[in-house]
Amino acid sequence: MGVKIGNIDVGEFPLLLAPMEDVSDPPFRALCKQNGADVMYTEFISSEGLIRDADKSVMKLDIYDFERPIGIQIFGYDIESMRQATEICAAAKPEFIDINFGCPVKKVANKGAGAGILLDIPKMVAMTKEIVKATHLPVTVKTRLGWDDNTKYIVEVAEQLQDVGIQALSIHGRTRKQMYKGDADWTLIGDVKNNPRMHIPIFGNGDVNSPEKVAEVKNKYGVDGVMIGRAAIGYPWIFNEIKHYLKTGEYLAPPTIADRVIACKQHLKHSIEWKGQILGIAEMKRHYTNYFKGIPHFKDYRIKMVTSDNPEEVHAILDDVANKFAEVSF
Repeated sequence: MGVKIGNIDVGEFPLLLAPMEDVSDPPFRALCKQNGADVMYTEFISSEGLIRDADKSVMKLDIYDFERPIGIQIFGYDIESMRQATEICAAAKPEFIDINFGCPVKKVANKGAGAGILLDIPKMVAMTKEIVKATHLPVTVKTRLGWDDNTKYIVEVAEQLQDVGIQALSIHGRTRKQMYKGDADWTLIGDVKNNPRMHIPIFGNGDVNSPEKVAEVKNKYGVDGVMIGRAAIGYPWIFNEIKHYLKTGEYLAPPTIADRVIACKQHLKHSIEWKGQILGIAEMKRHYTNYFKGIPHFKDYRIKMVTSDNPEEVHAILDDVANKFAEVSF
């Protein structure tokens, strides 16, 4: 019997791809799905942008059958705008709607959206209630432990969010004040999961960067699944590596240079198909380094790739990388 978000079975111990701005777009999601991710999320989408029909926001509603089940994630500070945005998102037919109550970035949090709403828990609960009422789809939430060390109310907050109807909760084990610094604290995530009042799935997030880490948090805190963010950037193989380790206690062989080149080419291809050649190539430039992290003396190749606007030329450079570094292990 798998874990369920509403009536959607997401697997026995699902691995979720975290929604990451400028990263979790369809080309990247395709690679993660192919390499074992169970649940996808879109990049976070501004409720105000959706209501105004802003191109950048509307484009993020693009979802594809191969990546299901997928949640569309929205953020905002105005309850009515979030309610309207929920209706727009539901029309794009995702499996669920996810509310971003965790983004720590200043331009979001300082407006009272994302993690900013952790300073106003009654509003957080009221907004969630309205979103649940606005759609027939399951609603999920991603949040943090609290605003700072003095406001780690996540155990009580989780109960209140469940009471107004959310179907799953993902918790990042840091406060907003921590941003991404220091170690994630999983003890409070465990307290939420092991609270006898909770009956919805609880997914943990934060420093999930190795198969051993996942085995540890699964066994120690009993979470229903984990959400993986930064560790998947340039390394979509992490999902299958975790699954293999949980099943067998053994490690999969790491991706070869040839595997990395193939993944990079696929990512570039999907990026161009989705955004057109100019934008597809431009946005891919931030990913090249990630695929080849740890290769010695890679700088010259990276410079060639990020300065090229020609897909054939980038392919030729990647072929050169495959030949030049074929024997490199890392």
